[in-house]
Amino acid sequence: MGGPAHGGGVTTIAHPDFTAARFGDFPDARFTPAPADGVLPEGFFTTTNLPTYVRVDGRWRMPREPRMDGALVLDAQGELWVREGRRVKAGERVVVGRAEDGREGVYVNMAYLAEGGDGEFKFMTSEVSREKPIDYAHMARLLVEERERGGYPIWVTGPALVHSRARADMTWFVVNGFVGALLAGNAVAVHDIEASIFGTTLGMSGAGEATSGGHGLHMRAINRVRQAGSIAKAVEAGIITNGIMHACVVHKVPFVLTGSIRDDGPLPDVVTDNLAAQDAMRRHAVKATMAVLIATALHAIATGNMLPAFVAEKDGSLRELPTICVDSSEFVVSKLKDRGTHQAFGVVTNAQDFMHILRLYVERELAARALPPKPA
Repeated sequence: MGGPAHGGGVTTIAHPDFTAARFGDFPDARFTPAPADGVLPEGFFTTTNLPTYVRVDGRWRMPREPRMDGALVLDAQGELWVREGRRVKAGERVVVGRAEDGREGVYVNMAYLAEGGDGEFKFMTSEVSREKPIDYAHMARLLVEERERGGYPIWVTGPALVHSRARADMTWFVVNGFVGALLAGNAVAVHDIEASIFGTTLGMSGAGEATSGGHGLHMRAINRVRQAGSIAKAVEAGIITNGIMHACVVHKVPFVLTGSIRDDGPLPDVVTDNLAAQDAMRRHAVKATMAVLIATALHAIATGNMLPAFVAEKDGSLRELPTICVDSSEFVVSKLKDRGTHQAFGVVTNAQDFMHILRLYVERELAARALPPKPA
């Protein structure tokens, strides 16, 4: 019941059989109104990123916008949602209870986790090693299939991707339709734009050598974009002529740049309010059908916390949400899995090698399928 099936490169997840005898006497979930805006009632149910079902009026239903660390809310129109506590309004009906086995009207499907453990959602259970083999061919197939089915892969990147000379590869993935949205920080865009304008990143040449006066080039790049008014306007004005951000603008790939306390500038497109940044990222996380997280600890973990472990297809079927986390440090990959993103496949390598090799395998997969690099 509710176990995994493997086919088409990803794990499909069966819905539980709610006609089974064990579910027969389970009650409807209990709802308690939120006492104030942004305050949940005592004993509220805390969500995981696993497929979750709530019994309402005798029927088991799945909430919309699933994620971990949220609450189950029934709105005035009778729609069931997963909501962050800060977004819950006074009086909204919130599920209370702790049981995840259906006896309090909430059932969390943990069956497909049982292959790797005892089937309980928990933190701090990862096993990541740089000695594990990297199946680039499998990842390439997933990416090509996502593009062909019209999926929404989100890419979350850190500035090491730009510094490591993987910039051209990331641009290729954007241009060729493999990126649904790009989530990053101020630095990724700054150094990508610096590379477009001055041919350097943080003043370093493509050969990794310091240039005269190079320490200030990223600030000059920021200033030119601020003078233009936005990244898009800088592209339109011919200030930014190539690279990742140029490709996003030209090919209409949405991006979210979020700020930190150490940001230079920042660029005018950067969302500097922390909660507004969360909301901006979440608007793409709820649409994600795949996630590729490269060389960024904080952005990877933040995005992982916003993602469900599964994708709900239009026909109501479920499949695992492929999540690839790439970092040169085992610590980053382990930490992502330890924070609950158990479906993540860890790749312990540097961004440049990963991007070069992944692009090679995607090009091979496209050729094998006789598909054009750019989507039709």
